[in-house]
Amino acid sequence: MRFGKTLRVAIYPPWKDEYMDYSKLKSMLRENTSDDDEDVPWTEEDENRFCAEIFNVQLDKVSQFQAKTTSSLQQRADAAFETLRDLAPSEDDKSKGDTKNDARSEITTARLEELRAELDAIVTEVKELKKYSGLNYTGFLKIAKKHDRKRGDRYKVRPMMRVSLSEHGLNSEQRFTPLLNKLSIMYYAINQTIDKDKQQHPLDLNSQEEFHNGERYTAHKFWVHPDNLLEVKTAILRHLPALVYSQQAAKEVGGDQDPTITSLYFDNPKFDLYGKKLDRQSDASSVRLRWYGQLSDKSEIVMEQKIIYHDGTSEERKFNIKDKYVKQYIDGEYKMEKSLQKMARQGQQDGSIDSFKATAEELQSFLAANKLEPVMRANYTRTAFQKPADDRVRISIDTDIAFIREDTLDRDRPCRDPTQWHRADIDNNNMTYPFKNINQSEISRFPHALLEMKLKEEEGRKRPRWIDDLIASHLVYATPRFSKFVHGVATLFEDHVNNLPFWLSDLEKEIRKDPQQAHEEEEQRRVRQAEDAQAVDSLLGTSARRSSYKPAASSPIAKSYLSERAASEAATPRSYPIHEAREDARGADGETSGPSLGYGTLSSVIPGFSLSRYARNKRQRGHLPEGVTKPDTWLKNAGPLQIEPKVWLANERTFLKWQHICVLLGTLAVGLYSAAGENLVAECMGIAYIAIAVLAGLWGNLMLHRRRAMILERSGKDFDNVVGPLALSVALMVALILNFMFAYRNASSKFAGYEVTVSNGTETTFVGELL
Repeated sequence: MRFGKTLRVAIYPPWKDEYMDYSKLKSMLRENTSDDDEDVPWTEEDENRFCAEIFNVQLDKVSQFQAKTTSSLQQRADAAFETLRDLAPSEDDKSKGDTKNDARSEITTARLEELRAELDAIVTEVKELKKYSGLNYTGFLKIAKKHDRKRGDRYKVRPMMRVSLSEHGLNSEQRFTPLLNKLSIMYYAINQTIDKDKQQHPLDLNSQEEFHNGERYTAHKFWVHPDNLLEVKTAILRHLPALVYSQQAAKEVGGDQDPTITSLYFDNPKFDLYGKKLDRQSDASSVRLRWYGQLSDKSEIVMEQKIIYHDGTSEERKFNIKDKYVKQYIDGEYKMEKSLQKMARQGQQDGSIDSFKATAEELQSFLAANKLEPVMRANYTRTAFQKPADDRVRISIDTDIAFIREDTLDRDRPCRDPTQWHRADIDNNNMTYPFKNINQSEISRFPHALLEMKLKEEEGRKRPRWIDDLIASHLVYATPRFSKFVHGVATLFEDHVNNLPFWLSDLEKEIRKDPQQAHEEEEQRRVRQAEDAQAVDSLLGTSARRSSYKPAASSPIAKSYLSERAASEAATPRSYPIHEAREDARGADGETSGPSLGYGTLSSVIPGFSLSRYARNKRQRGHLPEGVTKPDTWLKNAGPLQIEPKVWLANERTFLKWQHICVLLGTLAVGLYSAAGENLVAECMGIAYIAIAVLAGLWGNLMLHRRRAMILERSGKDFDNVVGPLALSVALMVALILNFMFAYRNASSKFAGYEVTVSNGTETTFVGELL
């Protein structure tokens, strides 16, 4: 269906005059003119008139109406919330008799029914407003594309249009999320009050529920900018190890590289699955084939169907299939007989075989009924984080994401051979990202990484604090409804679909956030959430169950610590002289408030001297900003203690080196002392060397235990120690110098006595000859 007809059919009658005038813009482009008018040149005046109409008239009209309607709906929701707050029972009502309480309960129930009807009306208008925003967003992009294709020889307006749509907030769910969250909380409070027998939970719009093997999981999705990717990975690695979760992935080069995954998605030429999934229709499905690595490596292929139900929960059905049977299975010629026979030979239970057969038949019937065929593949590299044999927290990061066409919509120039179920030019040549050897109009590369968390829901168990900190940080951008299938179809088949996902406009804006701004927004969100929860609890009579929100000590509400710190750091120079830094580190009483100088280093002997980077930074440390206190637990000390074996072995290896020196010196000293005989000097030097050897052994043992304690404490002090080696070297040098001096003096005295003896002997011989 052409978009002009789609727009006319989907118009909401009360707002019919507020939609973009698509027909007028087409006529300005001379889209429906005769061939004679085609010879009329497109002038500068025509271009200016078209741009003025689309940007200054149509786009402004749509964006202003959306802003006005959103504000009106927000006011109605706030009024409904105040009405709900007024219906909460007071302390006086609770102390009255049962008769009066029953009468008041009937009145409250009637008013709650009226309030629920008002919420239904608000929700209906919110849905229509989202459709309005999405239709106009798609219309502006399509008319801009028509302009660039027909009149874009000198001017391209589509890039500017995408930026303008993003600035005006068209088709952006971020504008609707606060309103929908408030409506969800009010629905929860009303339903719990009227239908007390039903156990319900507030709807979390920032996540999706999924079921795997009968277990319920909460899925969170985020975009991660490439500049923040390394920081996100290191933040996760502090708590979860990297996981190779597939045997096929372990077969890759080295066995330690992140696996590449290919997902081949199915749809029909009308893209019905895409439309149902985008509109969140009940029982919307997506079908794909998935494998790891290269298809030529005989990878295991998994056929999957993911179904999203009306309540937002999802379910997956899947089974393994071999490469040679895929085409036959898609065409309905193969019923998985080989796999069923193999399962029977292996002695598997009848229940497993029947379940496998039912899944294969249902999925094959679904393919045939909807006339599905491969239309698009998504290729990406996945890094997984999970504790072995513990699936409570599962995190994956997909990078190098590329979407490639696999369709045969153009029968004259199909992207895929119709007789094949996949593109042989890619798989036979083992192409990898960035796929430079294929037609670049058939590929779309996603600019960010995709982070997905799956948290197992268990009664009475809260999710880890570090997960909440990461979700609320400036490092990630929440996109709870993002789908690779929907995004790939929207970017590759824009001419074949008449509705686009809301997150496309977010691709045009900067998703990196200022840490200060992100922190303040999270604090404000928690304050609003606490106020809403307090109002709901007061209505339900459960206010004692929840604790009131306490803002972070480092960032009190209405007074931004981070903003003050940023201002103070901007006004304060970052480098200080050594003596000034040392004076700043002292309190009013003259005591040092900072950490003491490292043990056994030259800094303890010669203040201000150290070769380590840590010590240089420590010397430049001044006063803490106002309102900041020294934390009881350092961030590096949070989480379980994890020490690599090489750290222990390095400490023991240093100890063995000291003992080696001790043994060598001791052997030398004992040998010297034993050979000294009655030589007093040699005996004294032997005793001195023995003392040095003993001190070296004691020092090595002392350092072994002190460094072990530092490792266990995760100390930030320096591990280097120059006092012991320096003292040992000085002692050996002094002993050797003294030994040399005593030996030299002894040798000199002996040489002098020998000369006197020789002189006397010569004189006696000469006198005898004369006689």
